[in-house]
Amino acid sequence: MSGYGAFSYFYDRLTGNVDYPAIADAVERYIGRFGGRKGILLDVACGTGSLCEQLARRGFDVIGTDSSPEMLGVALDKKFDSGLPIQYLCQEMTALDMFGTIDVTVCTLDSINHLPSLEDVKNAFERVSLFAFPDGMFIFDINTAYKHREVLAQNAFTYDLGDLFCAWQNQYNDTDGSVDIFLDFFEKNGQGSYDRYSESFTERLYTRDEILSLLKETGFEILAEYDGYTDAPPNETSERLVFVARKKS
Repeated sequence: MSGYGAFSYFYDRLTGNVDYPAIADAVERYIGRFGGRKGILLDVACGTGSLCEQLARRGFDVIGTDSSPEMLGVALDKKFDSGLPIQYLCQEMTALDMFGTIDVTVCTLDSINHLPSLEDVKNAFERVSLFAFPDGMFIFDINTAYKHREVLAQNAFTYDLGDLFCAWQNQYNDTDGSVDIFLDFFEKNGQGSYDRYSESFTERLYTRDEILSLLKETGFEILAEYDGYTDAPPNETSERLVFVARKKS
């Protein structure tokens, strides 16, 4: 396995605590609150398609994009099982290329933090803006400095799922607030031993002020900020900051 190969294979089992229905409910609620359209919805960095499935069930015309063919392979398996009319495209966030305009774009679960530079974030926002319908909405989240410093930090975590064991180690960089993440998977095979797979990636820290500045530069106005996918305002211990923005017409 290469790229996000191993991670995509184990991703859903290791993220069973992610409440996709609650995220989809929040997205639908924000769209209604700020007068967005319940039409074509683009899920950028959609991963294995769990949120796409939830949003399609709520009546959105869903397009999912991800840069990982392995992740999209899992998403297509889900689509086959559910029969939902979701379209998947293998595209980088910084190189989105749609066939028409999009009513709502979402990008969840700190996918923005996976972009390697502020210039890449700007490029991604520009592509979202380019294909956004006039007054189209953009809903996304980022990890906060608090989460990187106090939660991820230098910590290590383990997951024991019986036939699958995962060791997760972090390395916090105090100079820029980034976190290097190292994952080792041990999957029980039929010979009484375990097969090992490894993945590593970096989550960059982007500040609220940087994000707000880039939204303005790329043609968006900010409508609201939330502590995660709730209706509460952010606070000093928020781990995930959610932005609701709209393209200026």
